[in-house]
Amino acid sequence: LTQMFKGFEKFKDIQYVYTPPYSSLCGVKLEVNNKAQYLLSGRVWEDGRVLIGLCDFIAPWDNLSMSQKKSLNHRYEMGCDCKISRCYTLPCSITAENECLWTDWLTDKSLNGHQAKHFACIKRTDGSCSWYRGGSPPEKEFMDISDP
Repeated sequence: LTQMFKGFEKFKDIQYVYTPPYSSLCGVKLEVNNKAQYLLSGRVWEDGRVLIGLCDFIAPWDNLSMSQKKSLNHRYEMGCDCKISRCYTLPCSITAENECLWTDWLTDKSLNGHQAKHFACIKRTDGSCSWYRGGSPPEKEFMDISDP
């Protein structure tokens, strides 16, 4: 069973996902038994093939938090006009109002840390973007981490 959260305009049905053969080339190794389910993100080639690599977000479905699973259907879409800037070393900061600073690597030494598991970067009514935890976005529950 394949469920798509984004990309309906490009695909009706995906049968194959491509990755380089070795991790040194950013190839991803996935379990291929029938019980393994993954959330995959990747790129679409001009010929319609989907390519995944180590730099894409790939996680076993059972390892996702409830917040991540719920956000796939609507909340992440609210951040499509936002840019997530990765922060791996200090100092780092945002350069525009429509950016969210992603600091999981600094705080959790993981790309799937507390921020990724529980927050979504979404656009507020004033056009700025910020991390938000929860359902529909009340202004008061944003996480302001623009200056770590």
